[in-house]
Amino acid sequence: MQAELVSQGREAFARRAWPDAYESLALADQAARLGAEELELLATSAYMLGRDDEHIRALERAHQAHLDAGDIPRAAYCAYWIGHNLMLRGEIGPASGWFGRAQRLLEREGEDCASRGYLLIPALVGHAIAGDHEAAYETATEIAEIGTQFADRDLIAIGLHEQGHALVRQGRFEEGLRLVDEVMVAVTAGELSPMVTGIVYCNTIGFWQSVYELRRAREWTDALTRWCEQQPGMVAHTGVCLVHRAEIMQLQGAWDAALEEARRAGERFAEGVLNERVCGKAFYRQGEVHRLRGERKAAEESYREAHRRGFEPQPGLALLRLAEGKHDAASSALRRVLDESSQARARAALLPAYVEIMLAAGEIGEARDGCRELERISREHRSDMLRAMSAQARGALALAEGDHQTALAALRQAWHAWQELEAPYEAACVRVLVALGCRAAGDEDTAAWELDAARDAFDRLGAVPDVARVDSLTATPRTAAVHGLTQRELQVLRLVAGGATNKAIGVELVLSERTIDRHVTNIFAKLRVSSRAAATAWAYEHDLV
Repeated sequence: MQAELVSQGREAFARRAWPDAYESLALADQAARLGAEELELLATSAYMLGRDDEHIRALERAHQAHLDAGDIPRAAYCAYWIGHNLMLRGEIGPASGWFGRAQRLLEREGEDCASRGYLLIPALVGHAIAGDHEAAYETATEIAEIGTQFADRDLIAIGLHEQGHALVRQGRFEEGLRLVDEVMVAVTAGELSPMVTGIVYCNTIGFWQSVYELRRAREWTDALTRWCEQQPGMVAHTGVCLVHRAEIMQLQGAWDAALEEARRAGERFAEGVLNERVCGKAFYRQGEVHRLRGERKAAEESYREAHRRGFEPQPGLALLRLAEGKHDAASSALRRVLDESSQARARAALLPAYVEIMLAAGEIGEARDGCRELERISREHRSDMLRAMSAQARGALALAEGDHQTALAALRQAWHAWQELEAPYEAACVRVLVALGCRAAGDEDTAAWELDAARDAFDRLGAVPDVARVDSLTATPRTAAVHGLTQRELQVLRLVAGGATNKAIGVELVLSERTIDRHVTNIFAKLRVSSRAAATAWAYEHDLV
């Protein structure tokens, strides 16, 4: 009976039918205690189903069975993977204990084996976290060499993979890309074990996103999706995959699909340590889609849940506060999170929002500092996406400073970059800035066309706040005549109704605060109102907002 169940379990394992593999091997273990090799299969099946506690228990038994059989290298191998899972769960002490046990076993027996390479991985992770990329590269090289010595494909892939990451972080971009792409060929060819395949997929996609290499992140997210779809019973890595897909979909403008994927990822948080780690990120992504649609209450709830699960909900929450007219709250939040961020690429993710918020608050000096830092990071870290972000910030700053020629040159560059990256929302936002630059240069026809194109894009996306913003910039002569307001006064009124201060309106329309004060005074006189609240109510009553 047991032999038949083990055979069924092995066959299901080979097909990556994880529920069937786990069930057959678990039943076989109940019939009679499994041997070390079968316990490893049971452990892997449990891992792929997100059953981490059972994964560890099966590995502990396999570890002991290998010790009893005198197979020290394999016992050390099992000890490493126990420590690895515990480390992912944040149980650093127990993880260190298992790594130490494995190391002591190998040293005591004088064993030179592939397991020695696995035990270098914690040191490699430490070097990467500390930012010591040269040490990380050297350790990764040693791991790959040990893998080659003992023909361990998993170990070779891990070593080459991390060599590539270290090279990219050192600025040796092309060399790093080649190594990572080489590893991914082995991954997609099915040459690696299931656990290492999933880990390499997720680490690689996360890495490409962290260095703003959008095209490769998109390519490997598609590959990860196909891999997950081939294993419908798999739970591990699926939450990670869904979050990656949601991020890509949002950038490509598929907001409904992005929201659905992010929700599915959030539902996976209790199933496996890797899924739990991305749960906060899943809620943040939901918040971003809600914010862009103007669903402020839902956005805030999602950001709060992301924070509860340990994920910093910035810069999204600050941009939500900006949309609510709470400039001080938005500015303070971004200053705080930037003060807490030291890694350049992490700061780059915050700086575009920081520049936007500082410009809206009229803090031109701070916006200029943020823009300069973003430009420096863009120069140091090769990325089309970083260049687009930097050019857009540079153009917005130049507009606020009244330099429409510099602004338009930078904004055209940003628009082309976002178009190439297939990012319709970002491209539309740039078109609005281009329109303001053209208007400042006296080219009203081009300004109107740019605003029309931006509005169409926002409307297709469902970006309700941005549609309203464009409408505030495109009052028609007929509307102006009916209400006795000039086209510029209608623009100012709509921004007042949106909660913007005079200083923020000046930045938005590239006018001085004194000019905006005069427009607001004229608006109050023409509408026969005496406050911003009354003017806002009038605008809503007459369907101008």
